[in-house]
Amino acid sequence: MPDRNLQPLLHDLVSTVRAPASVLCEPSGQIRAVGVQGMFHADVRVLSRAELLLDGQPVEPVATSPLGPGATAFVGLARWLGDDGPDPTVRVTRERRLVPHGLDETITVASTAAAPISTELSLALGADLAPISPVKGGYAVDNRATREGLRWSAGNVSVTVTADGAATADDGTLRWSVTVPPRAAVAVSWQLRVADPAALVREPATPVEWSRPTVTADDRRIERLAARSLDDLESLRLRLSAGAGETFLGAGVPWYLTLFGRDSLWAARMLLPLGTDIAEGTLRVLAAHQGAALDRDTGEAPGKILHELRRADTKASLPAAYFGSVDSTLLWISLLHDAWRWGMSPAAVESLLPALEAGLAWLAEHGDADGDGFLEYIDETGRGLANQGWKDSGDSIRFRTGQIATAPIALVEVQGYAYEAALHGAALLDAFDRPGGQRWRDYADAMAARFRDTFWVDGPAGAHPALALDGDKRPVDALTSNVGHLLGTGLLTAKESAQVADLLASEAMAGGFGLRTMSTHDAAFSPLSYHCGSVWAHDTAIVVDRLARAGHPAAAATLASGLLAAAESFDYQLPELFGGDDRAALGRPVPYPAACRPQAWAAAAGITLLHAAVGLRPDVPAGTVSVTPLKDAPLGAVSVRGLRIGEASVDVAVAADGTATVDGLPTPLRLG
Repeated sequence: MPDRNLQPLLHDLVSTVRAPASVLCEPSGQIRAVGVQGMFHADVRVLSRAELLLDGQPVEPVATSPLGPGATAFVGLARWLGDDGPDPTVRVTRERRLVPHGLDETITVASTAAAPISTELSLALGADLAPISPVKGGYAVDNRATREGLRWSAGNVSVTVTADGAATADDGTLRWSVTVPPRAAVAVSWQLRVADPAALVREPATPVEWSRPTVTADDRRIERLAARSLDDLESLRLRLSAGAGETFLGAGVPWYLTLFGRDSLWAARMLLPLGTDIAEGTLRVLAAHQGAALDRDTGEAPGKILHELRRADTKASLPAAYFGSVDSTLLWISLLHDAWRWGMSPAAVESLLPALEAGLAWLAEHGDADGDGFLEYIDETGRGLANQGWKDSGDSIRFRTGQIATAPIALVEVQGYAYEAALHGAALLDAFDRPGGQRWRDYADAMAARFRDTFWVDGPAGAHPALALDGDKRPVDALTSNVGHLLGTGLLTAKESAQVADLLASEAMAGGFGLRTMSTHDAAFSPLSYHCGSVWAHDTAIVVDRLARAGHPAAAATLASGLLAAAESFDYQLPELFGGDDRAALGRPVPYPAACRPQAWAAAAGITLLHAAVGLRPDVPAGTVSVTPLKDAPLGAVSVRGLRIGEASVDVAVAADGTATVDGLPTPLRLG
């Protein structure tokens, strides 16, 4: 067999997250020096081993419990200790908490035995200080660290461990000898602290930038998903070490705990029902890094919003500041518009208008390289991303036959984003007395006509928009979830929207636990393909919301039902993606083994489902608010207290018959 470096699997690991730190370990709490296990801080593995033994033996794991953002408890049994008999009497709990610049862990030995028990605890520690990129690639990682006692260092990064009452062996192992009285407990603790002056990201200031609503629902899964989603989102908050300190959401654990244009923008947009502060922070930090020049190697262009920002010493294959994203600029424009409508202050919006105008200039001057009226991308260097939409794997853009499309590629959803961004840009320019609004309305009209003439194809289940145009301008005719992102943008007619909605709700697309990324009728479909058959939580939720906006509640409910079933299976922590297997054949979704969890837009999916169910849609500049819950309340009665419009707290209740009531609308907003 050929030698291959395989990305480490993640699905069976437990994550504890408080950005910029994350810990991945076994369900027992053990951190072994294998795969991706360890504690990462700002893209450096600062702890690669933390193995606990009692009397030289590992405890038997029985439970793992999240304790809120940045904290996890691991419960195990030491059955060789304590009373004879079938019932265990000695329990060991590791409570792990991430704190600013480090980790605190308390180990508690509790006994219900009739007599005192004595044991020796040992904790073997290691820190290889490996950069995250080779770990992700599955490469053998050199231990870069030198150790002096309980301090490890490499370059500018150092890690120090302290542990009161512990003896330290020559190899750095901590040892405690403890005696536990009958029906009592004894606790020991240790602490790890990181010094990393070159860290790109750090923990943001408090408080959290969004509200935490109270949710009551007939379907209790909605309540549980919302609660876990908000915990995960809180744990993913970040700010850059340099700059003004604006908060944004890191994309996901463990690989993407940094600033990502597309991911951070979508997550902020999905959280708008809870407030505009995280949107404002995301918009500002991305505007501060907006492209200013043409650079073939990084993909930078004037006005372009970046794709990814990394520290320079992570051994990543991409440049530290990389702009290889065809949609981030468009999503930035639409987030600014939507935040404005949700009540972001006019002064804050106006301060970002120069970045808006630069983004629109990119759309006009650089997004359409060949001048055919559609936005396309191509990696000219051979070292960047071959695909630069959200489905960015190298094999994601395929014809119905399975053939991979060749670049340059014009993605279907990107044309919808461009149409939407043009109208959103025009609305903002008009509202703030800036020139150019009519130009962008004309652009949108022309885009709709071109799109209708070029993108529609005939498929096995009927006509639908193609996934893309390839380098020869041929429609890439696979049926994919991408087309769902067109709904509600205005690019499709009512008849076209109905056709797309029917296809998305069909068994070929919705027969799994959510929306499949590719139809089962297409030759490239595979349930565990990253982008050609799997189900992505954020993709499903976005399409649910757009179906609801476009007036297709039955299709929205079908997809929402699948995603709620998946959430239940994953203990309400939705992963980045999971298998697109047939829901009727399997009682639970198959994990995608390398999926990030938690991930920002997957966590935000829970809030988007909730928002789609109640249908609160404000337009603060116009002074109106509409409430359009899913018709017939297919998800049952839902009540949400503590949504945010501007600075006001708003409550929405949807009864089982679908009627809605709203309380707390600020003056002068009116229902309409």
